[in-house]
Amino acid sequence: MIDLNHQPKFHEQVSMLLDAALQAERSHQARRRYLGASRLGVPCERALQYEYVDAPVDDGAELPGRTLRIFEVGHVMEDLAIRWLRLAGFDLYTRKQDGEQFGFSVAGGRIQGHIDGVIAGAPADLGLSFPMLWECKTMNDKHWRDTAKKGVTVTKPIYAAQMAIYQAYMEPSIPGIASQPALFTAINKDTQELWLELVPFDAALAQRMSDRAVKVIQATEAGELLPRVASEPSFYECKYCAWARRCWREQGVSASGVQS
Repeated sequence: MIDLNHQPKFHEQVSMLLDAALQAERSHQARRRYLGASRLGVPCERALQYEYVDAPVDDGAELPGRTLRIFEVGHVMEDLAIRWLRLAGFDLYTRKQDGEQFGFSVAGGRIQGHIDGVIAGAPADLGLSFPMLWECKTMNDKHWRDTAKKGVTVTKPIYAAQMAIYQAYMEPSIPGIASQPALFTAINKDTQELWLELVPFDAALAQRMSDRAVKVIQATEAGELLPRVASEPSFYECKYCAWARRCWREQGVSASGVQS
């Protein structure tokens, strides 16, 4: 039963203030105006269309403050992983000389991506070749253990797609990065355990993701809605989609992301 007379405790009051501040900060950030390469592996192509046009999410589907805090903790832990690897003898670069992230922009800027880093050297005993793409993620204990047991390609195909497309599109600016496996690093947020995995470049996957990006852009700019990932709104992917209500009522999408 819901307690209608509940009075927030002190920690709840402070948490609400912090979350509101984070949400306000996010609302003032510049909006993405391109299709992010890190998202090309998501199951639903229609969801990618909504992302591409930055369509307003359903009422109540905005990212809560707690999720924004999780994102920020992930960034901090990635910085720690960079420090740890460098201390261990990895020659890891995360920024260009001008301070900008390594990344790419194709299709007139409509497809873009920014990588976590490039490894140019490592302890000789590891027998690695360079340059290598470096991708870092943080996970809760359940997802981390599943990834450590089965590998990232099986458990997190969206990450595998992300690495493949990065290697393919970064090859012109960093020759050889598609010839070496990527180093995938996962940090267990609960235990700080590390999972490091060499992921060979999958050219076929990269091509599928590139073709998918073109398909999403062309369909969106033509006002055509691509098929949903499911036939019923009760499908689990739809339950967590920020555009679920919009999706199940719309017939078309325009470049501004509104119903046509």
